[in-house]
Amino acid sequence: MAAIGNTSAQMSLRDPDVRLMLRVRADEAGAFEELVSRFQHRLVGVMNHLVGHVDEAEDLAQEVFLRVYRARKSYHPRCKFTTWLFTIANNLALNSLRSRQRKPVQPLPPQDSSSSFGSRGADQMVPDPGSGPVRKVERREMAEVIRQALEGLNERQRMAVVLNKFEDMNYAEIAAVMGLTTKGVKSLLSRARVNLRAALSGYIFSDSEAVPEVSTEE
Repeated sequence: MAAIGNTSAQMSLRDPDVRLMLRVRADEAGAFEELVSRFQHRLVGVMNHLVGHVDEAEDLAQEVFLRVYRARKSYHPRCKFTTWLFTIANNLALNSLRSRQRKPVQPLPPQDSSSSFGSRGADQMVPDPGSGPVRKVERREMAEVIRQALEGLNERQRMAVVLNKFEDMNYAEIAAVMGLTTKGVKSLLSRARVNLRAALSGYIFSDSEAVPEVSTEE
């Protein structure tokens, strides 16, 4: 027990999100509401890219928070809080995708797909074309094409890209979330980058322009 206590203390010093979750564990008034407020937007955005429908994404995000709350008393930080949180999210998203009957999913309008992420949306992968209304329209259109390209990836590649590009997770953190080795994550992201390049090249980029790259840095 002492070792767990030491680990909790060390993690809380390094990670403000861990400190917040420890307040949730202690049933401190308002702590859980603060946690939901801090992560809801990000969770819905990640889930939206994974399952392709904002209503389902919102339901899954609520289920993540429910599981977090139910597990609060047994919570002992051994990694970053976001790693633990997105491990729960990844498992729920995969279960949802695998149990879903094959049927077409109504895609979101372009403005909805980017707003669910805010600054972490698909437009994050679009080179800045400059200012002005025309440029902003072009940026939104490019973001929609990139969103569709992401949806063309398989579920594992999509999850790895979303965590890497939108949540700024490194290989080790993604590996912990997805239950892979760091080498496996690097391979997964490499394949995803090839698939994204194939989907995007010649459509929104000229031969002289670079396709947005998935990070290869650990």
